[in-house]
Amino acid sequence: MAKTRCTDRVVGGILASWRYDISGISPEMRKDYEQHLAECARCSARQKFHRGLDGALAVLTSLSAFFFLFALAVLRHIKPLEHVAFNILGLDTVSMYEMLVSAAVAGLCFSIIAFLLVLTATPAPSYLGGIAAERARIIEARLPQALRSLRLR
Repeated sequence: MAKTRCTDRVVGGILASWRYDISGISPEMRKDYEQHLAECARCSARQKFHRGLDGALAVLTSLSAFFFLFALAVLRHIKPLEHVAFNILGLDTVSMYEMLVSAAVAGLCFSIIAFLLVLTATPAPSYLGGIAAERARIIEARLPQALRSLRLR
């Protein structure tokens, strides 16, 4: 982030305490903050950083849930490692399999809870939705007029 100073320290302090999230305030109050974010390079960069961090957290928690779900699928379709269970851990095959399934289910539950907490505690859904809408507008602008006229409005 840039070493520049905030152009209005009062508004910058308010935005910093909100983690640069103005999505939850009324449109009338939002105008001043949007103008400040447009004028102040420091606050704008910090807002982009925080939204990127929120998006990264959403992606990481969803990937974590996916990998635990994948681990459950692997355990369901591949016979547990009998050599490891018998020779190294001293367990029988059934108890090792149950232990691995329990760990995978616990990890999946924890990942889903973390994902839901990230989505409710951060403005990531609206931020990611805004990015998707912006990309859709860019793609639509590149389409030929004949295809644009076919689009349902």
